[in-house]
Amino acid sequence: MSIEHCFSEEDRGMAQRTEGSSQASQVSHRAAPVHTHPDDVPLVAALSALADPVRIQLVRELAGHPDWVLSCSDFDVPVGRAAKSHHFSVLRDAGLVEQRDQGPRRFNRLRRDEFDARFPGLLALTLRGDEA
Repeated sequence: MSIEHCFSEEDRGMAQRTEGSSQASQVSHRAAPVHTHPDDVPLVAALSALADPVRIQLVRELAGHPDWVLSCSDFDVPVGRAAKSHHFSVLRDAGLVEQRDQGPRRFNRLRRDEFDARFPGLLALTLRGDEA
């Protein structure tokens, strides 16, 4: 899986010129994200995804915003771009996050209802933090 899941074409220097135009346009060369439904996720995979502090931070930030508002570049986490992309991939594979591309950006939503149906209470415990 590519490490470039969350970065714009411009960031990767992949702008192309449109035919008959001198302005660069952004053309996506990345594959659409693959999403695992929470019903297909074993408990150990869900627990593993939620065991990392960076992924917990990503999930908490997503929980605090409406769906499809935050793009990958909006998250301020203490890791590089490749590591951030990996963390989003793990969250997708665990059924926690759904992503969609809109132009050069990849937007996210927390799959709260679907995940809660599969693992009742697990996400709530994660979102409560150290109070649990």
